[in-house]
Amino acid sequence: MDSQKKKYITSDELATHTHPHDLWISIHGAIYDVTHWAHIHPGGATPLLTFAGQDVTDVFTAFHPGETASPHLHRLLTGHHLQNPTVSAVSQDYRTLSSHFSQLGLFHSKGHVALLTLTSIALLLLAVFYGVLRCSSAWAHMGSAVLLGLLWMQSSYVGHDSGHYQVMKNRNLNQFAQILCGNCLTGISIAWWKWTHNAHHLSCNSLDHDPDLQHMPVFAVSPVFFNSITSSFYGKKLNFDPISRFLISHQHLTFYPVMCFARINLFVQTIHLLVFSNRKVQNRGMNIAGVVVFWVWFSALVRWVPNWWERVMFVMVSFGVTSIQHVQFCLNHFGGEVYVGSPRGNEWCEKQSSGSLDIECWVWMDWFFGGLQFQIEHHLFPRIPRCQLRRIAPMVKGFCEKHGLGYRRLSFWEANVWTVRTLRNAAMEARKRNLLWEALNTHG
Repeated sequence: MDSQKKKYITSDELATHTHPHDLWISIHGAIYDVTHWAHIHPGGATPLLTFAGQDVTDVFTAFHPGETASPHLHRLLTGHHLQNPTVSAVSQDYRTLSSHFSQLGLFHSKGHVALLTLTSIALLLLAVFYGVLRCSSAWAHMGSAVLLGLLWMQSSYVGHDSGHYQVMKNRNLNQFAQILCGNCLTGISIAWWKWTHNAHHLSCNSLDHDPDLQHMPVFAVSPVFFNSITSSFYGKKLNFDPISRFLISHQHLTFYPVMCFARINLFVQTIHLLVFSNRKVQNRGMNIAGVVVFWVWFSALVRWVPNWWERVMFVMVSFGVTSIQHVQFCLNHFGGEVYVGSPRGNEWCEKQSSGSLDIECWVWMDWFFGGLQFQIEHHLFPRIPRCQLRRIAPMVKGFCEKHGLGYRRLSFWEANVWTVRTLRNAAMEARKRNLLWEALNTHG
């Protein structure tokens, strides 16, 4: 009798509710109106707008494991249900696996990673200041620069963890950890990171939706960029002009040198978002204050180095050490499969696994890679604490192999080779489209 009272709509009817002022989604067959919820959604409006008018059960499972969002869902019900919803074998097993992890308590078992990492950051910071302020040797200063680079890497991992799940006792302390480890210690705004990183997770390796692949005019992982595609994330055309042709034609040679100065780009993007952008930024004032703190202590530290030659070397060495992390970010996705268009809710597992790759390392190196070496596991289950990623890896691998999903695990060296090969292939294609290059070859 209850089933007869249910109101049903088709997938095509659901797909008509994609406007910001008329926003519906489906979860486990039930239809929810999230129009007014979007602007207060803790994860921002982007996820809801990206998958508007679709069955988002798998996406919802990834970001809301267990019953974390249940208190909010009930009041968003429309009373409608999706007619004849189809659940693929992949989705069914994915949801079962997520439920299994939830029953094991893995989403809440965070260990002491945050405490240990914050302690190591504090010790590194003390060592850096001691080396610069109390030692007169240039070697001691360069050693401090190395430690500073490692500090920035570890701080980024805490910022990353606290952005995906709560690493502290409550939300306020978690936000403090984000501002401290992101803005104050690295100079990179946690607000900027959340904005871009959320889009990256939702649209993993979509050439026109994933900002982590949109590095024109310096890098292009696919010849598709040579068509001057429009970025839906930045809302602008990514022009493939003569400058882009020249830079991309040599990108496999410039990749590592550029990575050494990649932080400068992040500094610029942070300042642009916080100061010059009209985009609504949560806690803008706090983010700006945190970045100011960074530039005060970092500038003072560099000025304490006795001469200009050492100061330049200090900055370059610290940036160079941190470049390992920037390289790692690229290794995780540059060699993955790419596509064009908006992500689909019913292709969540396929896109996340095929667009990512894992990096093999010893257990004692987990601290160095910050859990990001398990990129496939992290993308399929972004709320799993990093201390659990190694544990779930065999189960995730079995899941992917069972359904023929992409699951690649390479050594750090192999991942570098894979990435450089991807860049070189695109560079060779760019040269073919470079009229000047062709003219030079034609005339000897």
